[in-house]
Amino acid sequence: MTSLLETPVPAAADDLTLRRGAARVLLRNWTGISTVPSRGLYPHQWSWDSAFIAIGLRHLSVRRAQRELESLLGAQWVDGRVPHIVFNPQVPLDAYFPSPDFWRSSTAGAAAGAPTHTETSGIVQPPVHAMAAWLVHEADPQASRRRGFLPRLYGRLAAWHDYLTGPRDLGRGGLAAMVHPWEPGMDNSPCWDGPLARVDPVAAGSYRRADLDHGQPAERPTDLDYGRYVRLATDYRDSGYADAGSDHAFAVEDPCVNALLIVSEHALARIAAEIGADPAPHEERAARLTAALVERLWSPADGMFLNRDLVGGDLIAERSIAGLVPLIVPALPQHIVDALLTTAAGPGFRLGAVPMLPSYDFDGRDFDPSRYWRGPAWFNTNWLLERGLRQYGQLGAADALRTAMLGAAGTSGFAEYVDPVTAQARGTRDFGWTAALTLDLLAGRRSADPGLASPSNGART
Repeated sequence: MTSLLETPVPAAADDLTLRRGAARVLLRNWTGISTVPSRGLYPHQWSWDSAFIAIGLRHLSVRRAQRELESLLGAQWVDGRVPHIVFNPQVPLDAYFPSPDFWRSSTAGAAAGAPTHTETSGIVQPPVHAMAAWLVHEADPQASRRRGFLPRLYGRLAAWHDYLTGPRDLGRGGLAAMVHPWEPGMDNSPCWDGPLARVDPVAAGSYRRADLDHGQPAERPTDLDYGRYVRLATDYRDSGYADAGSDHAFAVEDPCVNALLIVSEHALARIAAEIGADPAPHEERAARLTAALVERLWSPADGMFLNRDLVGGDLIAERSIAGLVPLIVPALPQHIVDALLTTAAGPGFRLGAVPMLPSYDFDGRDFDPSRYWRGPAWFNTNWLLERGLRQYGQLGAADALRTAMLGAAGTSGFAEYVDPVTAQARGTRDFGWTAALTLDLLAGRRSADPGLASPSNGART
């Protein structure tokens, strides 16, 4: 009998073969306590990767999906932040850069309450975790209650959201701010070119890029951009990972990050109700965040949300998929929903005309279908949009996007990202969240309920 680990994924794979292939990837990437995004390029545990992976793992093993989130949150800092990387001490230091000896979390992060037993990075990633925890619970509520899964996570998730809406409200407008391009998750987006131009890169040759050992240089960030990333991370580390009161050379409010925070806050309300806590504060905070998102980041002229540069003070005039992701937010004003749908189907993103939406506007001056977050299509952002489309009644468009994503996952070998027009594989293969979200999309053929919106699902007039 052929095992899951031996099952290849041919072109035009059927659902069963695709499921087996996705399971194979997740089994290979499992370390015993968590799942690496990629055995070569990303050999540690990444924050939002683990959340997306847990969402898919719940269709294979609820217990393993729970463990994925528990292991990540076990490395949470006292100030509430969930670090974007939890390092595996068994991985050699030169396998990934920046490595634990760069971040020095247990010493440089001591004032912020970094764990002493585990080395982590000092920056964060988008808050998908409460959303993931609720979906994992829903996969088997009895098993979840038997293990006390949600009661054990609730306090940590609440502290994580408190951190984002407290110390990270750098703009004092009610939204979470990101202080490094790696934090919004879309590391190399052209949205960051303007803010990064203010940053002096570290000296060439002062570090070694391990990512080029596994990825094509033409698909990765340039050396200049990487030098600026390292400068920002170094300065943040040397400040003791301080947020409010620090002089940040890079600080942005990102619509994808804050949309995920809103949806996760709704999920946290459901978690609170499930364990007997009061859901009202979470629903109230979700409402405040939604109002702030519209007030601070909505651009009527662009028909989508934009990033705000907190150093310069203005919206960043670059259109990325982050500006469409707020379709996952329930009860948006109807005129905003209509505009987002029009923009998604327009020439910049071509919903329905290409297999998957690009990470950056097709008509943008810096569009590149192959380079990291500067145009390629990613499975996690398209998965979010599929759910947003479904939430607002666009079932035909959602079904078509789901079908295209499943086809691209199978033919690309579960690639990290793909060319948005040809669906040709880019980045690394056997990528964790691509496999995990493939499992969730396959399960979605049997249920169209997004399962995340608040009881007031749908648009507001």
